[in-house]
Amino acid sequence: MSEKLHLTPEDEFPEDLSTVPDRELQVLDSQVQRQLDYEYVAEGEPNPETEFRHHDLDEEFEDRDSR
Repeated sequence: MSEKLHLTPEDEFPEDLSTVPDRELQVLDSQVQRQLDYEYVAEGEPNPETEFRHHDLDEEFEDRDSR
């Protein structure tokens, strides 16, 4: 996985987050959060794909916390 600061809606995103190791998931979450912050500032609202990814990541973290 690349170490980009942002993960744009056009960048690849894992189909199944449950297979992503914890550390990589945390990096992915940071990238998506930075992109979300950028979109709010630059465009006034998030891209639906970025918002969807953010939601998916939150769900995966909740699932892992409950295991």
